[in-house]
Amino acid sequence: MKNVFILDDQAWLGSGLLYKWQKSLGNYIAVAGQDNSVKVFDRHGHKWTELNLPGRCVGMDWDKDGDILAVIAAKSSSIYLWDASVNKTSQIDSGMRDQMSFILWSKTGPLLAVGTVKGNLLIYNQQTSRKIPVLGKHSKKITCGSWSTQNLLALGSEDNTLSISNHEGDTVRQATLRGEPAEMCFSMMKTDERSAQGDNTVSLSVDKKILMLYLVNDPENRIELTFQRHYGNIVSYRWYGDGYILIGFSHGYFVVISTHIREIGQELYQAHNHKESLNSVAISPALNKAASCGDNSIKIHELSELKYISNVVRLDDETKGLDQLSWTDDGQLLAVSTQKGTLHVFLTKLPILGDSFGTRLAYLTSLLEVTVSNQVEGETPVAIEVEVEPTFIAIGPYHVAVGMNNRAWFYALVDQEPGYNKLKDIEYLGTIASMCLNADYAAALFEGKVQLHMIEGKDQEEKKQMKLFPDDDRQGRILCHALTADFLYYGTDSGNVVCVLVEDWVTVSSYSHSVGVRKVFPDLNGTRLVFIDDKNGGFLLSHANTTDSCFELPNFSPTITGVLWDNWHADRGVFVAYDDDKVYTYALHKTTIHGPRVVLVGNTPLLFSQKPLTLYNGELTCQTASGKTSEVSLSTHSFLKPSTGTSADSPPELDKQLAQALMLKRFHEAWDLCKSSGTNTDWVELGKACLIHMEVELAIQVYRMSGNVGMVLSLQGIQGIEDMNLLAGHLAMFLGDYNLAQDLYLSSSCPIAALEMRRDLLNWDSALMLAKRLAEDQIPFISKEYAVHLEFIGDYVNALAHYEKGMTHNNKFQEHDEACQAGVARMSIRMGDIRRGAAQAIQHPSRVLKKECGAILESMKQFSEAAQLYEKGQYYDKAASVYIRCKNWAKVGELLQHVTSPKIHLQYAKAKEADGKYKEAARAYESAKDWDNLIRVLLDHLNNPEDAVRIVRETQSIDGAKMVARFFLLLNDYGSAIHFLVLSQCNDEAFQLAQQHGQMEVYADIIGSEATQEDYQSIALYFEGEKKHLQAGKFFQKCGQYSRALKHFLKCPSTEDNLAVEMAIETVSGSGQDSSLTNLLIDYLMGESDGMPKDAKYLFRLYMALQQYREAARTAIIIAREEQCAGNYRNARDVLFSMYTELQAQKIKIPAEMATNLMILHSYLLVKIHVKRGDHLKGARMLIRVSNNISKFPAHVVPILTSAVIECHRAGLKNSAFSFAAMLMRPEYRNEIDPKYRKKIEAMVRRPDTSELEEETTPCPFCGFQLPQNELLCISCKNNLPYCIATGRHMLKEDWSVCPHCEFPALYSQFSLLLETETVCPMCSETLSVKQVKKISDCTTYLQAAELDQ
Repeated sequence: MKNVFILDDQAWLGSGLLYKWQKSLGNYIAVAGQDNSVKVFDRHGHKWTELNLPGRCVGMDWDKDGDILAVIAAKSSSIYLWDASVNKTSQIDSGMRDQMSFILWSKTGPLLAVGTVKGNLLIYNQQTSRKIPVLGKHSKKITCGSWSTQNLLALGSEDNTLSISNHEGDTVRQATLRGEPAEMCFSMMKTDERSAQGDNTVSLSVDKKILMLYLVNDPENRIELTFQRHYGNIVSYRWYGDGYILIGFSHGYFVVISTHIREIGQELYQAHNHKESLNSVAISPALNKAASCGDNSIKIHELSELKYISNVVRLDDETKGLDQLSWTDDGQLLAVSTQKGTLHVFLTKLPILGDSFGTRLAYLTSLLEVTVSNQVEGETPVAIEVEVEPTFIAIGPYHVAVGMNNRAWFYALVDQEPGYNKLKDIEYLGTIASMCLNADYAAALFEGKVQLHMIEGKDQEEKKQMKLFPDDDRQGRILCHALTADFLYYGTDSGNVVCVLVEDWVTVSSYSHSVGVRKVFPDLNGTRLVFIDDKNGGFLLSHANTTDSCFELPNFSPTITGVLWDNWHADRGVFVAYDDDKVYTYALHKTTIHGPRVVLVGNTPLLFSQKPLTLYNGELTCQTASGKTSEVSLSTHSFLKPSTGTSADSPPELDKQLAQALMLKRFHEAWDLCKSSGTNTDWVELGKACLIHMEVELAIQVYRMSGNVGMVLSLQGIQGIEDMNLLAGHLAMFLGDYNLAQDLYLSSSCPIAALEMRRDLLNWDSALMLAKRLAEDQIPFISKEYAVHLEFIGDYVNALAHYEKGMTHNNKFQEHDEACQAGVARMSIRMGDIRRGAAQAIQHPSRVLKKECGAILESMKQFSEAAQLYEKGQYYDKAASVYIRCKNWAKVGELLQHVTSPKIHLQYAKAKEADGKYKEAARAYESAKDWDNLIRVLLDHLNNPEDAVRIVRETQSIDGAKMVARFFLLLNDYGSAIHFLVLSQCNDEAFQLAQQHGQMEVYADIIGSEATQEDYQSIALYFEGEKKHLQAGKFFQKCGQYSRALKHFLKCPSTEDNLAVEMAIETVSGSGQDSSLTNLLIDYLMGESDGMPKDAKYLFRLYMALQQYREAARTAIIIAREEQCAGNYRNARDVLFSMYTELQAQKIKIPAEMATNLMILHSYLLVKIHVKRGDHLKGARMLIRVSNNISKFPAHVVPILTSAVIECHRAGLKNSAFSFAAMLMRPEYRNEIDPKYRKKIEAMVRRPDTSELEEETTPCPFCGFQLPQNELLCISCKNNLPYCIATGRHMLKEDWSVCPHCEFPALYSQFSLLLETETVCPMCSETLSVKQVKKISDCTTYLQAAELDQ
């Protein structure tokens, strides 16, 4: 027993695995460990897919066909389904609230049972997607269960009960157990009565000690089997055979018992299979073997002879012991999982692998041995030792190829010992599905492509001699292929069967089938091919015919797996199709009077597990599971057996042999059979077969033998006709199949023969039809004229018939055809066939016809059909009025969009409203433009105030607005009610409503800009009465009573102070500069009235609102001064800056005091920036300027002077440092100096160093006089110089730039330098980058502005 593969995954280590083989096919094994996933591997151990779950997998099962894997996971109420056929995962919500614990597919149908930890059950039908939840099936966790073949479901639970339910979930039986149930199974217990049908017993282990058999139909008599104590606990058990149970016990015992009522309780076999412990047992009915695993070994027993252990496998490296054992359904692979989380898979059956080319066979005789033989040619067999266990074998005339996965090894067959040479091995680009060889080429199929290449070519040549098919992926995946001496055939999943000429590598022909093609089987020459499609249908394709003809094979069993063509030289049209049990013989009849066709001749049974390899003249060579071949004679070729000489063959046997010979077209054997012992009827049968197969020569001989002179003469008369259709027509006529004969004549070169035949048979109708078809082309026109006359005289029946005959179906005569159709329509209606007539009229292009037919129908009181025709003819108003007559409101509703008459819309609307269909009524009222009714319906019935409101707004309907207002009043929505009262111009009612319900603010908002002065005044008076000063002020302001407004604003409580003061300022500015009001407000702000001065910013805002900029500027200076005294220098600078820009914008001269203060404050703020950047000289220069104006910084005199001393000292301005140090030594400052610096400063004063760094000079921008950099007053031209906001120096003409936001000047070079580290303008603090600053070449405009300011 060979180990095929081992699965071990990091995530699985150290824990047992849950795994399941795919049922029936065994192509996949699904494995789950402790991680949150299920991995699916194929039978070679390759990972196929992975299902990721929200929790770890707690259960999984494959459905009966192995198509769908169902998985449940912890922490999830979903069931995950993986479809193996399409590799897709889907998810179903179980709808269960609690955790799932158990899952099982039915053995017979698409039913899935899922149990939960709280004992609930769900039965899901995968076909219909129907879910049946059954709550409270058990009171605790469902742990085990089993389906019976009758779809009964047995479940066991931790609540120590067993329940049996039907497939709808209804409980059929319930039983209480003595312990916890485990491992449950339905089976057949043998009783003496023969009547017991189906699974009648549920077996389960109780508490791992007792094996209980519970009879479904006899629940009182349950059987409980206990075992010897030294066996240990029941680990696992399996039913097999005729009611036998194999049980494995934890201490290593392996016991078999029978459930036959007479032998119950007897041990039939017992062995101590494993020393320490036994973990699992398994049974394979396919192999008739049992297996047990324990300790670290697996033992395999033959079920037919349990004492015989056919295999023992030891797994020495599995130190933690083994776990679960499981066989695939075909018994080929055995999986065993281990306690440490690995999975071993063993091969337990030799695969049946073989191939044939002509009469030569190659087949697997041992795992690594392939035998090549040719019994027909009598060659000695050659045994080839191969290197790997192949998954495929291919044979050609001179080569054998074996391989697995993506490799193939090629061997040449030679005459010298050992009869073969290894040529080479080739790796392909994918796993090889199958391979075919011919004399020179190999064709391998992998991953939907076929690679064709030379078998024995030079390497360079080989690159040339290689091609992949298909040429482009749009042609689909190749599913199958075959190679003959000259052609490569392949079939694709899109249904193409393609034939390629191997020598030139060109596609010779391609046939398109409706579904994918799974297998192709060409005959030896490659002229014919059988293929099987995805729906398991079989077809024969013959490329030899001019048009590809494809025939479905009759009675083609869906289980068929392969096809073999007969290799006998004369039997080119015979092939067999085979499945596991039978071989079906088919014959192709290429030339018959019915055309080519395929017939099923018969079938032959096959022995168990035999695979047909080649067919030669009725002898089938098969391969067996033991690696040998056997011969099977086909029952359809029984006539070939040599007769024993005695006429022992019974007449029925002879008839059967004759029928087979005729079906296989073996006319000579049939002739011999008839000659030896044939009756007259046998000769007639043979003669008929010759006629059908168009064997005229042989038919003449046969009819001569049976003495049918007339037939012989007739056949001699047609001998030598070359037109096959004409010849077939004559033969069909001789056989009495006149319809077939007529069809054949008409498709021959002499169609008039059909007319002659019909005339001879006196079939006048047919003769007339043929005469018309073969000769007359005017008949349709005559028929039409005749019909018009018949209609006129009232003979509607015949008129109808002739109108119908009058059709030409020719585009040239379209008008004529339309007239005929119109006639047919009118006649049909007249004769009461209203449906047909109406349908014809509807299809007809003419509107007028629809109107005519409508009028006829209306006169016949057939209103609904009449209306339908009017509608189709687009006479919508007429149609609607007729529909109204027959009260078909639904149709009227459909037509409304086309109807122009408002009357119809209104009628419809009223009808719909009466019916209570308010939505349609509303739509119709809208179409009829009856707005008031529409609004009424929307409000009273549809409760749709939104649309009603929209319509009121759009149409300005006063009545509508009133209705809406009333609606909102009922809802106590006074705001909306007020709104619509205003809309309906009922301002007084609105005002009263607002007054009553305290909704005056809402009324005030709604009345908005449309209100009159009186309205505003009445609102203001209302608020005045309510002591709401702010609102009263607001509305007095609106009606222009500014003094009253101001009084109210000034009375506002302090909580609303800000807003009130703002409003007061607005009032004063809006009052047209009324000086008394202005003074009143100024007194209030100054605190004259209440002794509480208000924030100066309000005074500033007042002056700004009054556009008194000079006073505003003065106030700004005062505010700045207050801030300065408080030490808030940045705030002070910002106030001055904003005022400065405001005055500039208003083009008002800026007071010198303001400009100077701004410059000094800005200089102070620059100090920090320069010192931070490490530029101490610039910092020192600014500090000198600040210290010279130290009186402006009363809060920080000492710190500023101290900084000045330190920075001047650092920058080498020793003299300046000394003078400021001396200043600090004054008695009023001395004690405030920081102790850190006091000593140093005193030393500086005691030992003065008067050296000073000379200040650089730069030209004045106005007159060019050389001045110190930081001097802002030119001593030459007496101008105040503009200063740089980056350094505080005076500006230079050639280095000029401005901040793009505040337009203050800056030296371009210094500004750029500063912006490398800073991201904002030092003056206006707006975000800025170097790129935004542009150098200004001509700065005269800025200089002129500066001069004007002065």
